[in-house]
Amino acid sequence: MSEQRIIVINPNSSETVTSGISAALDGLRLSGGPEIECLTLADGPPGIETQRHVDGVVDPLCRLIAANDNRAAAFVVACFSDPGLYSAREATAKPVFGIAESGIFAALTRGDRFGIISILSRSIPRHLRYVRSLGVIDRLAADQAIDIGVAGLADEEKTLGRMTDVGRDLRDRHGAGVLVMGCAGMARFRQPLESALGIPVIEPTQAAATLALGAVCLDQAVAQAHLPGAARGSLT
Repeated sequence: MSEQRIIVINPNSSETVTSGISAALDGLRLSGGPEIECLTLADGPPGIETQRHVDGVVDPLCRLIAANDNRAAAFVVACFSDPGLYSAREATAKPVFGIAESGIFAALTRGDRFGIISILSRSIPRHLRYVRSLGVIDRLAADQAIDIGVAGLADEEKTLGRMTDVGRDLRDRHGAGVLVMGCAGMARFRQPLESALGIPVIEPTQAAATLALGAVCLDQAVAQAHLPGAARGSLT
């Protein structure tokens, strides 16, 4: 049933990234709660690393959302560039959450200034444009890259080492009190990074899925409240 399913879409074609995203969401798969299903956009590039990649996935992403519209109560676009987010919101009446928007706003609740850990230096101008559009550029401490592409994130030792170095610089030199991981493929590094640095680290897909979970559960609660008394509690 659609009211029981949140569909999380990885807009790149990497099944490895999708598996990592799904694993990061295991803690939100609550007994009796909405199902969380992760899909891979087969028509997407291996990694979304340029504006051209971002622009190129908009149409196939919207088609995938439309094809699953009757199966879902909410959607999450699991790429830090939030590709096609506004188009996706026109493609369905269901709520659609972008992980960059969700992750950044979650960070604002955990610290005065946030830092972003990006994968590539060329991603940073794109991120800065987006942060400005959200109206929170004055809360951004800095955005720095580990300069490892999506495929290279499979080297866990190297990736965590670079993320730790960049995170430490964002914390100590730029004054970031909370960090946002700037790629869905970084999901498995949240806990060790937070332990290493001693400040909150936001995994943006978790942030977006938490918002989606709240929205779906609230809608169910409102629907239950309007059921006849004898039927209340029967919605599962």
